[in-house]
Amino acid sequence: MIIKKIKLKNIRSYEEEEVEFPTGSVVLAGDIGSGKTTILLAIEFALFGLQPGQRGSSLLRHGKEEGSVLLEIEIDGKKIEIERTLKRGKSVNQGETYLTIDGERKERAVSESKNLILGILNYPKEFAKKTNLLYKFTVYTPQEEMKQIILESSDSRLDTLRHIFGIDKYKRVVENSEVFFKNLRERIREHDGQVKDLEELKKNREFKEENAKNLRKILETERQELAERVEEKNNIEKDIEKIRGIIEEKKKYEQEAEKSRIMAMGKREMLARLKREKLIIQKQMEEVDKLKFEQTELEIILSSKKQLERRSEDGNKEYMELVGAVNSMSMKVKDNEKMKTQISSLHFCPTCLQQVGEDYKQNLVNKFDEEMTKGKKQVLELESRKKNILEILAGIKKNILEIEKKAEEIKFAKIRLEAIKEKQERMSEIGKQENITEQDISLLEQQILSLKESAAELKKYDQVFDFKNKELEDARRKENERAIRVAGTAKEIELTLINIEEMKIKIEEKQKIKARIIYLREIEDWVVSHFVPLMRFTERNIMLKLRDEFSKLFNEWFNVLVPDIFRVRLDEDFTPLIEQQDYQVDYGFMSGGERTAIALAYRLALNQTINSLMSKIKTKDLVILDEPTDGFSEQQLDKMRDVLQELKVQQLIIVSHETKIESFVENIIKFRKENGVSFVERGKG
Repeated sequence: MIIKKIKLKNIRSYEEEEVEFPTGSVVLAGDIGSGKTTILLAIEFALFGLQPGQRGSSLLRHGKEEGSVLLEIEIDGKKIEIERTLKRGKSVNQGETYLTIDGERKERAVSESKNLILGILNYPKEFAKKTNLLYKFTVYTPQEEMKQIILESSDSRLDTLRHIFGIDKYKRVVENSEVFFKNLRERIREHDGQVKDLEELKKNREFKEENAKNLRKILETERQELAERVEEKNNIEKDIEKIRGIIEEKKKYEQEAEKSRIMAMGKREMLARLKREKLIIQKQMEEVDKLKFEQTELEIILSSKKQLERRSEDGNKEYMELVGAVNSMSMKVKDNEKMKTQISSLHFCPTCLQQVGEDYKQNLVNKFDEEMTKGKKQVLELESRKKNILEILAGIKKNILEIEKKAEEIKFAKIRLEAIKEKQERMSEIGKQENITEQDISLLEQQILSLKESAAELKKYDQVFDFKNKELEDARRKENERAIRVAGTAKEIELTLINIEEMKIKIEEKQKIKARIIYLREIEDWVVSHFVPLMRFTERNIMLKLRDEFSKLFNEWFNVLVPDIFRVRLDEDFTPLIEQQDYQVDYGFMSGGERTAIALAYRLALNQTINSLMSKIKTKDLVILDEPTDGFSEQQLDKMRDVLQELKVQQLIIVSHETKIESFVENIIKFRKENGVSFVERGKG
């Protein structure tokens, strides 16, 4: 795969930019933060889309609603264009994806486009669910991520490398085999327990068959006894129905008496309410007799209120005029102060352009000072008048409130006097209602007495009814006992027959289980003795071969970058071991440049090992290095020339802010950022 060009629109610090990539070696140069790494992230996004855990907001330019990346690549002489978009909603998500192959542009779903691109790159199918690990460790790995794989635990490193080399399937097979073996052992133990009682089960079946015959004879006798108890119960129920009719009639008398009692109670409450209302009205009439009302007094009060309101309006009008006068005079004082300041700093007349004399300026300043002093004095006098008017208005307002309160009291007295006629009419009506209610109470009391006497005559049937109910309860109990015994015996026979059939089925099943145990033991022996050792042996041999090749390449790349005083190799966990004069050196005690050299050598060796293992992938001819010289000394920077010459790929892209690297490559693309926008410096190289 060769990258031809990339177009960015609203991606991070880019508004709209196009970058063309030549073959051979090229460095993306520019200051830190100029937008170089954004180009690499955009290439990865175009190929694989957003990765798990990656947010679209990390790519879309701040404040923009849409963005896009168009990547043009060449594979086996065929031109392919990939265009991915980002859209802002509640969050930033991937939008449409377009692939142009052989000149035909077609929209694809996100998952469909990723699988199609993996197929074009000839990546193994199992890498479709492993994010873009293969691309990261053969084409582009951020330098800090390569350092991370060196520093993490040996188990995590081995698991990562198994994924990268595509041989993690052996570990999964062994793990699944162990789970399968445990389940198999559990099933065998379970089956052994299931066949222990086989002989005892056969004896129980014979016993159950004999017991079923005896139960059938008992059931016939119990059914005959049950029929006798049912007939006895039915006769008692007929007697109870006759008595229930008489008792229902007695209940009607009692209910009618209760209704009459409640009605009488309501009438008494009504009579009490009428008496209370009568007393309240009498008291109110006595209070109204004491009230006096004079129409002339009300008219005098309202006339005084109108005079005070006119005085208030005149005072408010005078107050607003004073406010206007104060504001006008204050503005005049400010204008004089401004003119005084301007004249003090004036050297030439703006009209005739002649020089202004100091005496003339001083006379004008003195004149403005007099005007300002006079104006400030007038402002103080006006403010004093405003204060006096406000005090007068407050007094008028207080007097108006007192007059309004007194007028309301007189009006209320007038209303109460006018209502006295209605209260007299109500007193007459209450007297009539009292007479009617007392008559109703007398009639209801007579009716209650008559109903209670009728109910008392039928009271004796309650005892007869209770006695018959006890007889019925006893008869039902005896019937239920017989029915329960019949149902129990029938159920016991049914369960016994079911149990016999179940035993027959279980005996047949246990015979099959015995045969199954033999078969499972044969599988157990094959998994433990043959299959698992074979998988472990195969994975170990592949990992040993990969480690030998990886370690050799790792040492070669490291020796190019670091003096011969160091020797490096990989242990069984693919952990870098650094030795100096036969002493092992801890990675943490090495300089920043030496640690970067180890990570870079590990990265390049891993690249060659994977490309050798997967020789048919289409990204072999492309290597991208992001700031590969972080912390390098001048001597190590010089060694990078040898590294770049040893990398025999069609296209090498390096991101670096080291100017010396520019002299080691065939092409230079320079980036710059101004006012928060990144762009390519055209016409420079």
